[in-house]
Amino acid sequence: MTEPADSAGVVALIGAGEFLPSMKPVDRSLLAFTPPIRSRPRVAILPTASAEDRPGTFERWGEMGRAHFESLGTEPVVVPIRTTADAHDPALLDLLQDRDLYYFSGGLPDLLVDVLLGSPAWAAIVAAHRHGAVVAGCSAGAMAFGLATLTIRDTLAGREPRWVPALALVADLCVFPHFDQIHRFASPEQVAAYVASAPAAATVVGIDEEVALVGRQGSWSVHGRQGGAVTILHRSGATSRAPVGASLSLAP
Repeated sequence: MTEPADSAGVVALIGAGEFLPSMKPVDRSLLAFTPPIRSRPRVAILPTASAEDRPGTFERWGEMGRAHFESLGTEPVVVPIRTTADAHDPALLDLLQDRDLYYFSGGLPDLLVDVLLGSPAWAAIVAAHRHGAVVAGCSAGAMAFGLATLTIRDTLAGREPRWVPALALVADLCVFPHFDQIHRFASPEQVAAYVASAPAAATVVGIDEEVALVGRQGSWSVHGRQGGAVTILHRSGATSRAPVGASLSLAP
């Protein structure tokens, strides 16, 4: 039997700030969306996108996530998926079962796509999401959830990034995280060129740090710190700003 569309869980696309105390109100709101089947939601922390970062980074994100979600009254587990082989490992797949919230922290979005795309691990998460589990991605996680992502590994290697197919959990969006700090990473001309070259089937959004775009089925709301926003980036060069507290529908 096909699941009704409204049985799917929400998706959270977060600009930056995973596991910081300032993000507790956002994360409490995400937990409120989890299926009401137990008093302590079960959370999977996935630092996968940081697997190629400096030694210790992966472990630090995992520990920060575990402590953060424990403080919110949940039962968290760190799922140490670093490689494509890990995403096929039955022992790690077991850790993904029966979870209410899956939270992906930052790093390299193209690495996250390479590890998960077509894997049993991603299939398990998508299946849980269809049955109501919340899936959240911060920074690289938010980028990887869209129709396409920029290849940040190219940027680190001194090459111009390009759009590549991503996990398409949200198949009508492409994401720029850290958008209120985008000047640190790209010039206005570069941003305009990236927007113009993004897949035509997707709307491009910029999400500020400590801000989350939360929703499903094209209906979204903006959560997070006061003064933050989500910016819709039109191919014409025009922009539309949705501040925290706003609700919006997004289409290409």
